[in-house]
Amino acid sequence: HKAVDFTRFPQQMWEKVLSKVKKAVVFMDDKCAEALHWSGGAAVLLEAGARNLKEFSSFEACGANEPKAVFVVSTLLKGRTVDIIKDIISLSHFQYCVVITTVAHSVHLLANNVTTEMEGNPVFEQFEEKLCEWMGNMNYTAEVIRVPVVFAPVSQQLILTPTFAHLFPLLSPDLESINAKRPEKKRFGSLVDIDTHSLPVELQLEIKSLASALNSVFEATGTREESFAVGPMSRIIAGELANHPQAKNRRKTAPNKASIIFVDRTMDLTGAVGHHGDNLVEKILTVLEPLAGHVTDVQVDMLELTSLQRTPHSQTTLAPGCLAQTRSPAAQSLWEAMLTSKHKEAVMEVRRHLVETASKEKLPIKMSMGRVTPEQLCSYMQLFRRSWGALESHCGVLQLGLATAQTLRHPGLPRWDACLAFERLLLQALGDSEFPAVLRQLLPLMKPRGGEDSTASGSRSREDECGADELVLLLVYLYSLADEAQPADQDTEEEELEKLERELIGVLTLVITREPELSPLLQKLTGCANAEELTTERAHSAVEEMFDTLRGLSHTRDHLKQLRSVYTASDGVHQATYRPFLRQILEEVFHPDRVECPDIEHMSGGLTDLLKTGFSMFMKVSRPHPSDNPVLFLFLVGGVTPSELRLIKEVVATHKPGTQVLVLSTRLLRPTDIPELLFTTQRLLPDIGI
Repeated sequence: HKAVDFTRFPQQMWEKVLSKVKKAVVFMDDKCAEALHWSGGAAVLLEAGARNLKEFSSFEACGANEPKAVFVVSTLLKGRTVDIIKDIISLSHFQYCVVITTVAHSVHLLANNVTTEMEGNPVFEQFEEKLCEWMGNMNYTAEVIRVPVVFAPVSQQLILTPTFAHLFPLLSPDLESINAKRPEKKRFGSLVDIDTHSLPVELQLEIKSLASALNSVFEATGTREESFAVGPMSRIIAGELANHPQAKNRRKTAPNKASIIFVDRTMDLTGAVGHHGDNLVEKILTVLEPLAGHVTDVQVDMLELTSLQRTPHSQTTLAPGCLAQTRSPAAQSLWEAMLTSKHKEAVMEVRRHLVETASKEKLPIKMSMGRVTPEQLCSYMQLFRRSWGALESHCGVLQLGLATAQTLRHPGLPRWDACLAFERLLLQALGDSEFPAVLRQLLPLMKPRGGEDSTASGSRSREDECGADELVLLLVYLYSLADEAQPADQDTEEEELEKLERELIGVLTLVITREPELSPLLQKLTGCANAEELTTERAHSAVEEMFDTLRGLSHTRDHLKQLRSVYTASDGVHQATYRPFLRQILEEVFHPDRVECPDIEHMSGGLTDLLKTGFSMFMKVSRPHPSDNPVLFLFLVGGVTPSELRLIKEVVATHKPGTQVLVLSTRLLRPTDIPELLFTTQRLLPDIGI
């Protein structure tokens, strides 16, 4: 039985798109472009015969000599998307249009309030007529199809879904919003009680689109899956997949078997905001600027490979490099190593690749052992400037080398270590003190950025001192662990905590209003594009709202029976440690005694399962277990960190080496993504383009 190569699936989906692009101008939205970026990029479209690739925007159009267009969109064919397609067609001279959406026809029916099963694809057929109308001739050709190009194969072990990058498990403020619209008697007691139908329709459509995309993976690979879920949002998604109309027939005949476990990111926020990952890629993603329009990839400055002088304009003359090097096997194997190794090993690996590549090209390389420095890496890379051929053939490895060097010498990097040191102190303190006492330790860190009195001790001017972004991360870190602190007298603690929180809100507001420039996170938090716009009131209300969300973070695992903690207190010999939730899940899954974990809930659709459990009083029915199948998918709803990828790899290698484990996730996380997802994302109302 040959293992199914699931990482080929995204490529197979793009091949369906490529079969349509010959002689066409392709218009693509950002989310599809990001998925393509990890499957070969624009080059594969041009090689397939596309004439050009343009942004999906009303400001784009084509000339009279460009009669064919292909539109690739990640949204429903409704609202804004339809307007843009109409605008582009009206300004062009097309005679042949193909529209490819990643959203299934069944979801289009729901979005149009059609609940009955229908033959064919009436929504798509109607849209084809519209396209001909806009082109100005009913005899012209229009085609509307669905191809789920939502998956980005970021590595051998990781597939992301850029389309769902902002999908995140719900939190206590979301529960309040849902309850506010319901009659008193029908309000939900907790997030676990919410079902799909009680969610806003936009979020329902988003979840159904995701379930449908996953169903297409299993369909294309002939897989029959058993679904499991940990966390409220995961239960809803797994339930949608289990009850997916097309899935029932597939499960009867599919030859391959797999388990898929959905896990809510909110089960472990500590791991996502912490700086303990010891991973090079986490740091690269944090300190380098994101690639425009992308959620995952970053910009790598290529200037050092040229003879250009650095000027204020050199940034705009030279296209940036990036981390997605899908066309170079050497760069891909280096990227895999960087993604799943410890920081030190990854940096050594970068040096090894550069040295080997340079010697292959007979470049005069000076070998050096010992510590890897950014200067040393750059000196190796500058050798390639002498030979255009060498530059061209090793461009992938060089971009990863440059990303590494630029990160190692980045002025923001010392703050990473400062955060790490402080998190370690807080971890120890939680075991010895009550929560308010631990929280109070953040106050001395909250210093406004150095003003005129920057020599005074009360302000921060050094590079490694925590700025506003880091303070927000530390608050999330601490609140996510609040339940691990020593218990205290309930009433006095409440009172003390309230007083302390008021003080923290005041000081943090001051820190934010004193920032000379607002970071991307602060811009989103305050809704202000620059420091000049920001008033004390706006900063204060943003910080207050943030604390409303923070207070609920320690309760995200309250509904679990067994895996309730991600903390091990000090026993006098060993220090207190953070215990990753994913490690605990996988140790349960691969437990040699095949123990049933009450927190990993088996989800499957249909009446037959209910009957089976009803008969179990008389007959022995063994419940499915995630480790029963040779393939295990872990779907992390809300994102996965690079260091978690290493952890998954290690746990599987230790406990069940033969298992094929694939990680699917909505995004690859850097610590600063979490405050954005917690405090500035409309979780209940995703933008689905309507």
